[in-house]
Amino acid sequence: MPTKIDLNTNKNFTLLPENPVYVGDRTALAMDLSIITYNPESAQTVHLSNVNEVLQYQNESKISWINISGLKDIDSIKYLGTLYDIHPLSIEDILNTEQQPKFETFEEYKFLSVKTIQREKSFDHNFNKKKKSGRFFRRSKDRLSEIDEFIVDQVSIIIMDNVLITFQEIPGDSFDRVRKRILEGMGEIRKMGTDYLAYAIIDAIVDEYFLTINHLEEDIEDFEDRATKTNDDNFIEEIQDTKKYLQQIKRAISPLKNNMLVISRHDTFFRTEELKPFLQDLNENLNNALVTVEHYREWLSNIMDVNLSVLSHQMNKVMKVLAIISTIFIPLTFIAGIYGMNFEFMPELGYMLAYPIVLGSMGLIAMTMIVVFKIHRWF
Repeated sequence: MPTKIDLNTNKNFTLLPENPVYVGDRTALAMDLSIITYNPESAQTVHLSNVNEVLQYQNESKISWINISGLKDIDSIKYLGTLYDIHPLSIEDILNTEQQPKFETFEEYKFLSVKTIQREKSFDHNFNKKKKSGRFFRRSKDRLSEIDEFIVDQVSIIIMDNVLITFQEIPGDSFDRVRKRILEGMGEIRKMGTDYLAYAIIDAIVDEYFLTINHLEEDIEDFEDRATKTNDDNFIEEIQDTKKYLQQIKRAISPLKNNMLVISRHDTFFRTEELKPFLQDLNENLNNALVTVEHYREWLSNIMDVNLSVLSHQMNKVMKVLAIISTIFIPLTFIAGIYGMNFEFMPELGYMLAYPIVLGSMGLIAMTMIVVFKIHRWF
């Protein structure tokens, strides 16, 4: 059974196996299995129908990248773990997609789990429906029915000497550029080992973080343009939703940043010195992503304050107009109240021109007050 190494205590200990089950916020999907084998001279990719076919393409002179999308077939995943001597606890971590990203070092392999954010464009006329856990939405500005859907997914990585295995919850990922570099011999990736391949995969995930953040930046800029022009009741709700999305992104990035900082300080995970500058650059990118997320959250708070100030100012203008109207009618109401009293002896009531004189006086008072208000620029 594999032995786990604690990076903090340097002690080895063996843990008893458990019965793994899938734990996630979405229905487990059917398994899609593929393998890429390569060396500095050549590379090939093959889609497999079952785990048993993996060994047919295993070659010690080549590096093998096995990718599994969909975690429904637990027995096949356990069997793959048996083939490559993967600890049952790692299998449990692979199948538990709701836990925080983590990393562990075993004598036979290294384990790392990462949260990814994938963009998937869809069309939906009922945008206000309840959002499913693990995904969030961004409304497209061009079409009312078009939605950019961002799905949070877990990717687990097993790193061995000549084999790297990735497990994903759902099909579709951000690794196409990595596959292209391998298959077309671009860069140095074919000449490097599995540690560098793991770095390339993590780097692709981090690039996807920035794409997601940039998409949300477009929404924030739109909010800023609307802040002083809209009194839509949904505006504040949209801002709050975007802040929640940024919080989800932060929850995906922050644990990976902390894990990569620890990994970069220990030679027991990535053993090649050539990776150190790449890991340093990766840590800087993760830090920049977190700073950007915090900046955007503060930006949204400022936009919300501006909008509330505008709404308050508009309300004050309305209240000022109403107050001016009330002030004008106070003396008019006073005059109307006096001559509306039913006293028997009121000399003015017998005067022929009393009615037009009172109306004229009331109009003159109202006009005089309006002129005075205008001079003082009260409206």
